[in-house]
Amino acid sequence: MKEPADTSVPTSAATQRLDAAQLAEAFTLFARASEELSGAYNALQGQVAQLTERMNVLMGALPAGVVVLDRDRRIVQLNRAARELLGDGCEGMDWGVIAACFERTDTPGEVSAGEGARARRLALSEATVDSGEEHIVLLHDVTEAHRMRLHAERNERLAAMGEMVAGLAHQLRTPLSAALLYTSSLRKPELPAADRERVGERAIERLRHLERLIGDMLRFARGDQLGRQHFEVCELVRELAHTLEPVARARQVAFETRCDCGALTLAGDRKALAGALTNLMENALQAAGEGGHVRVDVRTRDEHVLFSVADDGPGIAPAEQARIFEPFFTTRAEGTGLGLAIARGVARAHGGDIALDSEPGHGATFTLVLPVASGPEPVQEVPPHE
Repeated sequence: MKEPADTSVPTSAATQRLDAAQLAEAFTLFARASEELSGAYNALQGQVAQLTERMNVLMGALPAGVVVLDRDRRIVQLNRAARELLGDGCEGMDWGVIAACFERTDTPGEVSAGEGARARRLALSEATVDSGEEHIVLLHDVTEAHRMRLHAERNERLAAMGEMVAGLAHQLRTPLSAALLYTSSLRKPELPAADRERVGERAIERLRHLERLIGDMLRFARGDQLGRQHFEVCELVRELAHTLEPVARARQVAFETRCDCGALTLAGDRKALAGALTNLMENALQAAGEGGHVRVDVRTRDEHVLFSVADDGPGIAPAEQARIFEPFFTTRAEGTGLGLAIARGVARAHGGDIALDSEPGHGATFTLVLPVASGPEPVQEVPPHE
Protein backbone atom coordinates (compact mmCIF):
# COMPACT_ATOMS: atom_id res chain seq x y z
CA MET A 1 0.00 0.00 0.00
CA LYS A 2 1.35 3.39 -1.02
CA GLU A 3 1.78 5.97 1.82
CA PRO A 4 0.26 9.48 1.29
CA ALA A 5 2.57 12.30 0.48
CA ASP A 6 3.67 14.58 3.44
CA THR A 7 2.15 18.04 2.75
CA SER A 8 2.92 19.65 6.20
CA VAL A 9 5.03 22.85 6.37
CA PRO A 10 8.30 22.56 8.19
CA THR A 11 8.15 23.76 11.80
CA SER A 12 10.90 26.40 11.37
CA ALA A 13 9.09 28.06 8.43
CA ALA A 14 5.78 28.22 10.35
CA THR A 15 7.50 29.77 13.34
CA GLN A 16 9.11 32.44 11.14
CA ARG A 17 5.74 33.38 9.59
CA LEU A 18 4.16 33.52 13.11
CA ASP A 19 6.98 35.67 14.56
CA ALA A 20 6.73 38.07 11.61
CA ALA A 21 3.00 38.49 12.17
CA GLN A 22 3.44 39.09 15.89
CA LEU A 23 6.26 41.56 15.24
CA ALA A 24 4.11 43.49 12.79
CA GLU A 25 1.28 43.62 15.31
CA ALA A 26 3.71 44.71 18.05
CA PHE A 27 5.00 47.55 15.85
CA THR A 28 1.43 48.61 15.19
CA LEU A 29 0.65 48.68 18.90
CA PHE A 30 3.90 50.54 19.62
CA ALA A 31 3.13 53.15 16.99
CA ARG A 32 -0.37 53.61 18.41
CA ALA A 33 0.98 53.93 21.99
CA SER A 34 3.67 56.33 20.80
CA GLU A 35 1.03 58.53 19.18
CA GLU A 36 -1.04 58.49 22.38
CA LEU A 37 2.01 59.35 24.50
CA SER A 38 2.93 62.16 22.13
CA GLY A 39 -0.59 63.54 22.36
CA ALA A 40 -0.57 63.27 26.15
CA TYR A 41 2.87 64.94 26.30
CA ASN A 42 1.72 67.81 24.08
CA ALA A 43 -1.39 68.25 26.23
CA LEU A 44 0.78 68.20 29.37
CA GLN A 45 3.09 70.80 27.86
CA GLY A 46 0.08 72.97 27.18
CA GLN A 47 -1.11 72.61 30.74
CA VAL A 48 2.38 73.39 32.09
CA ALA A 49 2.56 76.50 29.92
CA GLN A 50 -0.88 77.54 31.12
CA LEU A 51 0.06 76.95 34.77
CA THR A 52 3.33 78.82 34.30
CA GLU A 53 1.48 81.77 32.82
CA ARG A 54 -0.99 81.75 35.69
CA MET A 55 1.86 81.50 38.22
CA ASN A 56 3.63 84.47 36.63
CA VAL A 57 0.41 86.48 36.71
CA LEU A 58 -0.15 85.50 40.34
CA MET A 59 3.41 86.41 41.38
CA GLY A 60 3.08 89.71 39.58
CA ALA A 61 -0.18 90.48 41.37
CA LEU A 62 1.07 89.55 44.84
CA PRO A 63 1.55 92.61 47.09
CA ALA A 64 4.43 90.86 48.87
CA GLY A 65 7.87 90.50 47.33
CA VAL A 66 8.89 86.99 46.26
CA VAL A 67 12.56 86.18 45.63
CA VAL A 68 13.62 82.74 44.38
CA LEU A 69 17.18 81.64 45.20
CA ASP A 70 19.11 78.72 43.76
CA ARG A 71 21.15 76.25 45.81
CA ASP A 72 24.06 78.76 45.85
CA ARG A 73 21.67 81.44 47.21
CA ARG A 74 21.80 83.49 44.05
CA ILE A 75 18.67 85.23 42.80
CA VAL A 76 17.09 83.44 39.86
CA GLN A 77 13.66 85.04 39.88
CA LEU A 78 11.73 87.84 41.62
CA ASN A 79 8.31 89.33 41.15
CA ARG A 80 7.23 92.93 40.55
CA ALA A 81 6.83 93.78 44.23
CA ALA A 82 10.34 92.50 44.98
CA ARG A 83 11.78 94.59 42.13
CA GLU A 84 10.13 97.69 43.56
CA LEU A 85 11.66 96.98 46.98
CA LEU A 86 15.13 95.83 45.85
CA GLY A 87 15.54 97.61 42.51
CA ASP A 88 16.23 96.29 39.02
CA GLY A 89 19.20 94.18 38.00
CA CYS A 90 19.11 91.82 40.97
CA GLU A 91 19.00 88.59 38.96
CA GLY A 92 22.15 86.57 39.43
CA MET A 93 23.28 88.52 42.51
CA ASP A 94 24.25 86.84 45.76
CA TRP A 95 21.39 87.22 48.25
CA GLY A 96 23.89 87.61 51.09
CA VAL A 97 25.19 90.84 49.51
CA ILE A 98 21.69 92.28 49.40
CA ALA A 99 20.80 91.09 52.91
CA ALA A 100 23.94 92.76 54.29
CA CYS A 101 22.48 96.13 53.26
CA PHE A 102 19.50 95.65 55.59
CA GLU A 103 19.61 97.07 59.11
CA ARG A 104 18.33 95.05 62.04
CA THR A 105 15.41 96.51 63.99
CA ASP A 106 14.12 96.04 67.51
CA THR A 107 11.49 93.58 66.21
CA PRO A 108 12.64 90.01 65.41
CA GLY A 109 12.15 89.15 61.75
CA GLU A 110 11.94 92.78 60.62
CA VAL A 111 14.64 94.88 58.94
CA SER A 112 15.01 98.41 57.65
CA ALA A 113 15.96 99.12 54.03
CA GLY A 114 16.86 102.44 52.46
CA GLU A 115 17.46 105.83 54.02
CA GLY A 116 15.51 108.98 54.67
CA ALA A 117 12.09 109.31 53.09
CA ARG A 118 12.67 106.14 51.04
CA ALA A 119 13.35 104.00 54.09
CA ARG A 120 11.06 100.98 54.31
CA ARG A 121 10.49 98.47 57.08
CA LEU A 122 10.35 94.88 55.81
CA ALA A 123 9.29 91.61 57.38
CA LEU A 124 11.49 88.76 56.08
CA SER A 125 10.71 85.06 56.03
CA GLU A 126 12.42 82.23 54.15
CA ALA A 127 11.29 78.76 53.15
CA THR A 128 13.03 75.88 51.38
CA VAL A 129 11.42 74.13 48.41
CA ASP A 130 10.76 70.41 48.99
CA SER A 131 13.41 69.47 46.44
CA GLY A 132 15.99 71.37 48.49
CA GLU A 133 17.40 72.96 45.33
CA GLU A 134 15.78 76.38 45.77
CA HIS A 135 14.83 78.80 48.52
CA ILE A 136 12.02 81.34 48.55
CA VAL A 137 12.34 84.64 50.43
CA LEU A 138 9.16 86.60 51.18
CA LEU A 139 9.38 90.37 51.69
CA HIS A 140 6.42 92.12 53.31
CA ASP A 141 6.41 95.91 53.44
CA VAL A 142 5.18 96.66 56.98
CA THR A 143 6.20 100.33 57.05
CA GLU A 144 2.68 101.69 57.48
CA ALA A 145 1.73 98.94 59.93
CA HIS A 146 4.81 99.79 62.01
CA ARG A 147 3.92 103.47 62.03
CA MET A 148 0.36 102.68 63.07
CA ARG A 149 1.66 100.37 65.83
CA LEU A 150 3.93 103.10 67.18
CA HIS A 151 1.07 105.58 67.02
CA ALA A 152 -1.24 103.17 68.85
CA GLU A 153 1.37 102.48 71.52
CA ARG A 154 1.88 106.20 72.06
CA ASN A 155 -1.88 106.73 72.34
CA GLU A 156 -2.07 103.93 74.89
CA ARG A 157 0.69 105.54 76.94
CA LEU A 158 -1.00 108.93 76.75
CA ALA A 159 -4.31 107.39 77.75
CA ALA A 160 -2.63 105.71 80.71
CA MET A 161 -1.04 109.02 81.66
CA GLY A 162 -4.42 110.73 81.48
CA GLU A 163 -5.99 108.13 83.74
CA MET A 164 -3.19 108.51 86.27
CA VAL A 165 -3.10 112.31 86.56
CA ALA A 166 -4.64 112.29 90.02
CA GLY A 167 -2.27 109.62 91.24
CA LEU A 168 0.67 111.50 89.73
CA ALA A 169 -0.32 114.72 91.49
CA HIS A 170 -0.33 112.85 94.79
CA GLN A 171 3.02 111.20 94.01
CA LEU A 172 4.57 114.59 93.25
CA ARG A 173 2.96 116.40 96.16
CA THR A 174 4.26 114.06 98.88
CA PRO A 175 8.04 114.33 98.24
CA LEU A 176 7.71 118.00 97.30
CA SER A 177 5.89 118.82 100.56
CA ALA A 178 8.53 116.93 102.54
CA ALA A 179 11.35 118.76 100.76
CA LEU A 180 9.68 122.13 101.43
CA LEU A 181 9.24 121.22 105.09
CA TYR A 182 12.89 120.27 105.49
CA THR A 183 14.23 123.30 103.63
CA SER A 184 12.03 125.66 105.67
CA SER A 185 13.67 124.29 108.81
CA LEU A 186 17.04 125.40 107.49
CA ARG A 187 15.94 129.03 107.85
CA LYS A 188 15.90 128.73 111.66
CA PRO A 189 19.10 130.31 112.95
CA GLU A 190 18.94 128.42 116.23
CA LEU A 191 19.12 125.06 114.47
CA PRO A 192 22.33 123.23 115.52
CA ALA A 193 24.88 122.44 112.82
CA ALA A 194 24.43 118.68 113.18
CA ASP A 195 20.65 118.98 112.83
CA ARG A 196 21.08 121.39 109.93
CA GLU A 197 23.19 118.81 108.07
CA ARG A 198 20.72 116.02 108.81
CA VAL A 199 17.75 118.12 107.62
CA GLY A 200 19.65 119.13 104.49
CA GLU A 201 20.39 115.48 103.62
CA ARG A 202 16.73 114.56 104.04
CA ALA A 203 15.66 117.45 101.83
CA ILE A 204 18.13 116.34 99.14
CA GLU A 205 16.87 112.77 99.49
CA ARG A 206 13.27 113.88 98.87
CA LEU A 207 14.29 116.01 95.92
CA ARG A 208 16.17 113.09 94.40
CA HIS A 209 13.09 110.93 94.88
CA LEU A 210 11.10 113.60 93.07
CA GLU A 211 13.68 113.70 90.27
CA ARG A 212 13.54 109.90 89.93
CA LEU A 213 9.75 109.98 89.80
CA ILE A 214 9.74 112.59 87.06
CA GLY A 215 12.41 110.70 85.11
CA ASP A 216 10.44 107.45 85.30
CA MET A 217 7.27 109.26 84.30
CA LEU A 218 8.95 110.79 81.23
CA ARG A 219 10.45 107.44 80.17
CA PHE A 220 7.07 105.78 80.48
CA ALA A 221 5.24 108.52 78.58
CA ARG A 222 7.90 108.93 75.89
CA GLY A 223 8.70 105.27 75.32
CA ASP A 224 12.39 105.90 74.64
CA GLN A 225 13.70 104.49 71.37
CA LEU A 226 15.83 101.44 72.03
CA GLY A 227 19.31 100.95 70.69
CA ARG A 228 20.49 97.62 69.35
CA GLN A 229 23.63 95.72 70.25
CA HIS A 230 24.64 92.07 70.29
CA PHE A 231 25.78 90.88 73.72
CA GLU A 232 26.27 87.60 75.58
CA VAL A 233 23.50 86.68 78.00
CA CYS A 234 25.78 85.20 80.66
CA GLU A 235 28.06 88.24 80.55
CA LEU A 236 25.09 90.51 81.27
CA VAL A 237 24.02 88.27 84.17
CA ARG A 238 27.55 88.34 85.65
CA GLU A 239 27.61 92.12 85.43
CA LEU A 240 24.25 92.45 87.19
CA ALA A 241 25.31 89.95 89.86
CA HIS A 242 28.49 91.97 90.50
CA THR A 243 26.35 95.09 90.97
CA LEU A 244 23.65 93.52 93.20
CA GLU A 245 25.77 91.27 95.43
CA PRO A 246 27.01 94.15 97.65
CA VAL A 247 23.42 95.36 98.06
CA ALA A 248 22.33 91.84 99.04
CA ARG A 249 25.14 91.54 101.61
CA ALA A 250 24.25 94.88 103.14
CA ARG A 251 20.65 93.72 103.55
CA GLN A 252 21.78 90.25 104.74
CA VAL A 253 20.00 88.49 101.87
CA ALA A 254 21.41 85.32 100.29
CA PHE A 255 21.81 86.19 96.59
CA GLU A 256 22.45 83.47 93.98
CA THR A 257 22.68 83.62 90.19
CA ARG A 258 22.93 80.91 87.56
CA CYS A 259 23.08 81.18 83.76
CA ASP A 260 22.89 78.11 81.52
CA CYS A 261 23.05 79.98 78.20
CA GLY A 262 26.74 79.43 77.41
CA ALA A 263 27.88 81.77 74.62
CA LEU A 264 24.32 82.59 73.48
CA THR A 265 23.84 86.21 72.37
CA LEU A 266 20.84 88.51 72.32
CA ALA A 267 20.18 91.52 70.10
CA GLY A 268 18.66 94.53 71.81
CA ASP A 269 19.23 97.54 74.02
CA ARG A 270 21.68 96.22 76.60
CA LYS A 271 21.28 99.18 78.95
CA ALA A 272 17.47 99.07 78.87
CA LEU A 273 17.39 95.31 79.50
CA ALA A 274 19.94 95.66 82.32
CA GLY A 275 17.73 98.33 83.89
CA ALA A 276 14.63 96.15 83.66
CA LEU A 277 16.40 93.14 85.20
CA THR A 278 17.97 95.31 87.92
CA ASN A 279 14.51 96.53 88.84
CA LEU A 280 13.25 92.96 89.19
CA MET A 281 16.26 91.99 91.32
CA GLU A 282 16.02 95.03 93.59
CA ASN A 283 12.33 94.36 94.13
CA ALA A 284 13.16 90.74 95.03
CA LEU A 285 15.83 91.84 97.54
CA GLN A 286 13.38 94.20 99.21
CA ALA A 287 10.66 91.52 99.29
CA ALA A 288 12.98 88.86 100.74
CA GLY A 289 14.15 91.06 103.62
CA GLU A 290 16.84 90.26 106.16
CA GLY A 291 17.70 86.56 106.23
CA GLY A 292 15.82 85.93 103.00
CA HIS A 293 16.97 84.36 99.74
CA VAL A 294 16.89 85.56 96.13
CA ARG A 295 17.75 83.32 93.18
CA VAL A 296 18.24 84.38 89.56
CA ASP A 297 18.02 81.58 86.95
CA VAL A 298 18.62 82.19 83.24
CA ARG A 299 17.90 79.43 80.73
CA THR A 300 16.67 78.85 77.17
CA ARG A 301 13.43 77.24 76.02
CA ASP A 302 11.84 77.07 72.57
CA GLU A 303 14.02 79.78 70.98
CA HIS A 304 13.51 82.09 73.97
CA VAL A 305 15.66 83.20 76.90
CA LEU A 306 13.99 83.16 80.32
CA PHE A 307 15.29 85.41 83.13
CA SER A 308 13.64 84.20 86.36
CA VAL A 309 14.03 86.24 89.56
CA ALA A 310 12.60 84.43 92.60
CA ASP A 311 12.41 85.48 96.26
CA ASP A 312 11.13 83.74 99.38
CA GLY A 313 9.35 86.80 100.73
CA PRO A 314 5.70 87.13 101.77
CA GLY A 315 4.44 86.87 98.20
CA ILE A 316 1.93 89.07 96.43
CA ALA A 317 -1.81 89.02 97.10
CA PRO A 318 -4.06 88.13 94.12
CA ALA A 319 -5.67 91.59 94.15
CA GLU A 320 -2.23 93.21 93.94
CA GLN A 321 -1.06 90.78 91.23
CA ALA A 322 -3.81 92.06 88.95
CA ARG A 323 -2.45 95.61 89.26
CA ILE A 324 1.26 95.05 89.82
CA PHE A 325 2.22 96.25 86.30
CA GLU A 326 -0.11 99.27 86.31
CA PRO A 327 1.63 102.65 86.16
CA PHE A 328 1.90 104.39 89.55
CA PHE A 329 0.69 101.35 91.48
CA THR A 330 3.09 100.53 94.30
CA THR A 331 3.02 98.74 97.64
CA ARG A 332 6.05 100.64 98.99
CA ALA A 333 5.98 104.13 100.41
CA GLU A 334 9.25 105.03 98.66
CA GLY A 335 8.30 103.46 95.32
CA THR A 336 7.33 105.43 92.22
CA GLY A 337 5.00 102.76 90.86
CA LEU A 338 6.62 102.91 87.41
CA GLY A 339 9.51 100.46 87.68
CA LEU A 340 7.59 97.32 86.71
CA ALA A 341 5.57 99.17 84.07
CA ILE A 342 8.78 100.37 82.43
CA ALA A 343 10.37 96.90 82.73
CA ARG A 344 7.38 95.31 80.98
CA GLY A 345 7.53 98.01 78.30
CA VAL A 346 11.22 97.20 77.67
CA ALA A 347 10.47 93.48 77.45
CA ARG A 348 7.61 94.00 75.00
CA ALA A 349 9.70 96.39 72.89
CA HIS A 350 12.13 93.47 72.43
CA GLY A 351 9.33 91.08 71.42
CA GLY A 352 9.00 89.52 74.89
CA ASP A 353 7.05 90.00 78.11
CA ILE A 354 7.18 89.61 81.90
CA ALA A 355 5.12 87.03 83.80
CA LEU A 356 4.44 86.82 87.54
CA ASP A 357 3.97 83.65 89.57
CA SER A 358 3.23 84.20 93.25
CA GLU A 359 1.30 82.69 96.12
CA PRO A 360 0.89 84.60 99.41
CA GLY A 361 3.32 83.23 101.95
CA HIS A 362 5.47 81.43 99.35
CA GLY A 363 7.40 84.22 97.67
CA ALA A 364 7.19 85.51 94.10
CA THR A 365 8.87 84.77 90.78
CA PHE A 366 9.10 87.32 87.96
CA THR A 367 10.13 85.85 84.59
CA LEU A 368 11.27 88.09 81.75
CA VAL A 369 11.04 86.23 78.42
CA LEU A 370 12.91 87.39 75.30
CA PRO A 371 13.20 85.81 71.83
CA VAL A 372 16.66 84.58 70.84
CA ALA A 373 18.44 86.76 68.27
CA SER A 374 18.56 85.22 64.79
CA GLY A 375 19.97 86.12 61.40
CA PRO A 376 23.28 87.66 60.36
CA GLU A 377 25.18 90.17 62.43
CA PRO A 378 24.39 93.80 61.57
CA VAL A 379 26.91 95.64 59.43
CA GLN A 380 27.46 98.28 62.12
CA GLU A 381 26.32 97.86 65.66
CA VAL A 382 25.06 100.70 67.79
CA PRO A 383 27.66 101.47 70.49
CA PRO A 384 26.56 100.80 74.07
CA HIS A 385 25.31 103.71 76.13
CA GLU A 386 27.88 105.16 78.47
